[in-house]
Amino acid sequence: MIVYGIPNCNTVKKAMTWLTENGFKPEFHDFKKKGITAEKLNEWCDTFGWEVMLNKKGTTWKKLSAEEQQEVNSKETAIKVLLIHNSAIKRPVVEVDGKAVLVSFNEENYQNILK
Repeated sequence: MIVYGIPNCNTVKKAMTWLTENGFKPEFHDFKKKGITAEKLNEWCDTFGWEVMLNKKGTTWKKLSAEEQQEVNSKETAIKVLLIHNSAIKRPVVEVDGKAVLVSFNEENYQNILK
């Protein structure tokens, strides 16, 4: 299991706490330090939808100009923006056996999918 995110994100912290308390031993991938590939973002967008992968509630997205935000209208344009501004990726993303199974944190979803 790999959890992708940034360490100071409260949602990532909640997810990591829940996973640890429920017996999982997740590896953590800090995409601020380790980066993220276009291929990985493409996989996640195919799994969850590019709209889901954009964290429009976060400060990174809100700091983009209205023009920059409006240009994000497809998977390809979303991936371009997310590669440049990886803090705008919805997080965490949880992969099990190399397959993305969860995005963000919702305890009920984690229980249903991981147990």
